[in-house]
Amino acid sequence: MAIGSTSRPRHLPEKGFPAYAYLPGRQPHPVRDPAGHSYRVEPMPVAADASLGSDPFLWGLDLFNHGYYWEAHEAWEGLWQVADRGGPSRVFFKALILLSAAGVKIREGKTAAAVRHSQRAAMLFRRLNGPSEHIVENALGLPPAILADYAEAATRVPTALRDVPIGRPQPVFDFVLGP
Repeated sequence: MAIGSTSRPRHLPEKGFPAYAYLPGRQPHPVRDPAGHSYRVEPMPVAADASLGSDPFLWGLDLFNHGYYWEAHEAWEGLWQVADRGGPSRVFFKALILLSAAGVKIREGKTAAAVRHSQRAAMLFRRLNGPSEHIVENALGLPPAILADYAEAATRVPTALRDVPIGRPQPVFDFVLGP
C-alpha cells in the first residue's frame, strides 16, 4: 500500500491508496497490465444520479489531493459519463479530469501538455457560474474562478518536484480540493 501525505485531509480514510501513483511508461498500466495495481479490480459503482457526496467523487478528491492524478481521473470518469450532456455537472467533472491530467503531465515533466490541460480545465471552471458556482464551492471548498486561476498558475510557476521513488505519489498543486 502506498503512503499518502498525512497533512492532507481524507474523505474516505477506510479506503487504502493504490500501490503506486501511475505515470505512463514508468510502471505497469494499472488496468491493462496483470501487474497493475487495479488489474481486474472493479471500479466503484456509479449511480445514474451520482452526487458530489458520492463515494466515487470523494475517492477522486482523496486521490487528487494525495498526488494520485491518473487514478483521480479514473475515479471521476464514471461520474462524467453519467452526468447530463451539456449540463453543469458534466462540465465540472470534465474540468476535474483535465486538472488531474495536468497533474500527470507536470509529474512527467511534459510542460506543453500540462499547460494545455490546465488551460482547458480553467476554461471549464470559468463556465461554472451562477447557481453552479455555489455547488462547486461547496464541493471543492473553492469558487470556480479561483480554481481556474490556480489551474493556470500551476503551469506558469514551475513546480519544484522532489526526487521521489518511482510510483510514490507527489502532490504538485499548492491547493487541496474539498470542504
